[in-house]
Amino acid sequence: MKKGGRYDVSELIEARFESGSRGRVLRNRLGINRIREMNRVETVALQSATDGFFRRFDEEHCFTADDIRDMHRIWLGEIYQWAGEYRSVNVSKGVFMFAVAARIPASMLEFQRSVLARRTPCRSPDRQEVATALAEVHVELLLIHPFREGNGRIARALATLMAAQAGLPQLDFSLLAGRRRNEYFAAVQAGMDRNYRPMAAIFAQLIEKSLGAS
Repeated sequence: MKKGGRYDVSELIEARFESGSRGRVLRNRLGINRIREMNRVETVALQSATDGFFRRFDEEHCFTADDIRDMHRIWLGEIYQWAGEYRSVNVSKGVFMFAVAARIPASMLEFQRSVLARRTPCRSPDRQEVATALAEVHVELLLIHPFREGNGRIARALATLMAAQAGLPQLDFSLLAGRRRNEYFAAVQAGMDRNYRPMAAIFAQLIEKSLGAS
């Protein structure tokens, strides 16, 4: 294993870093080697892509694994060669290991059958039920961690689209900044035992904050 950037990864093509980036920026189509510039470019690209997602997926849409791959490709396709492709490297965050790369295609199909097909379209009028649906989808997608980069942001984009299906305003994820991030990561880990209550509580707060700001 080689340590670099935010994850520990195998020495394969997806693990290569841009020359001059000191192991902080993945090899990319734009030749960007500064993390601040890459963060800016990815953020702008996601804002543009999200506008398209809202036009593409309506309130009756049942999301699929291919939809998630398409969202990733639309967002990062002009930046990374492997955008929209499932990762072929094993990754961890600290001591926490995500799904083994070889199992990702099967895991995503099972995620589609057992979670997405049941939880989308997200049309419940009950806010707590919506929070629970968002929590389950969010946690299970993050535990699979299907892509080399951008999993958290794709999971948040999907949650925002699901919330829109339920008639809610765009979710404000700034609540998860700072010290709340540890609570968020603990909620993801709780999902390993299919305990979605901690994440549902977080989404309930996000929904209330978003409603208050609308």
